Amino acid sequence: MTESVHRYDPASLAAVHRVIRERRDMRHFVPLPVDPEVLRRLLDAAHAAPSVGLSQPWRFVRITRPELRTRIYELVQQERERTAAAMNGRSPEFLRLKVEGVRECGELLVVGLRDGGCTEVFGRRTLPEMDVASAACAIQNLWLAARAEGLGLGWVSIFEPRALAQLLGFPDTVKPIAILCLGHVEQFYSAPMLAQEQWRQPRPLEELLYENGWTEPDSL
Repeated sequence: MTESVHRYDPASLAAVHRVIRERRDMRHFVPLPVDPEVLRRLLDAAHAAPSVGLSQPWRFVRITRPELRTRIYELVQQERERTAAAMNGRSPEFLRLKVEGVRECGELLVVGLRDGGCTEVFGRRTLPEMDVASAACAIQNLWLAARAEGLGLGWVSIFEPRALAQLLGFPDTVKPIAILCLGHVEQFYSAPMLAQEQWRQPRPLEELLYENGWTEPDSL
């Protein structure tokens, strides 16, 4: 097989695959500040993400006021209780999980998704959810860059979007889709935390890869 002339050198290629494998959704943080230059590099990495029609629908809001951080923590806890109540038999198990690091992380970011509406048709006329996919690419870029810098990041999705939007003064055309906890950690999880906590185990690639059509049984 002929290798591409554009292929990275072995050390760089290994580093790319390493950061992908070692990225973790972190919940445990050490309350230390993030260097401003590092934060800028991470946001630059997010800003370099691909987006449908080059629309760049993401907006990052840095939370620096302690009282706002406290309010956001309270919103997460309120939704955590509502989520637990909807889980029936797994409610106690869910409540034992640590699902956020809002109070401990060095930096707290909220990601807003701008609704392109009828103004952003390129690439999303039939798939408007590509806005979300684009923002997720930006978050993943930031996530991988953070891991390479030795910082942890956790994506918190347990909150009521309308309440968070109101708290932060978002316009009607912008919806919060993520609370990102970023900061120093004592250590990275050796495996996804939910797998370590026996909540759910990752499925092997072979179960998720099809050829020439859909082959997964309806029961799965």
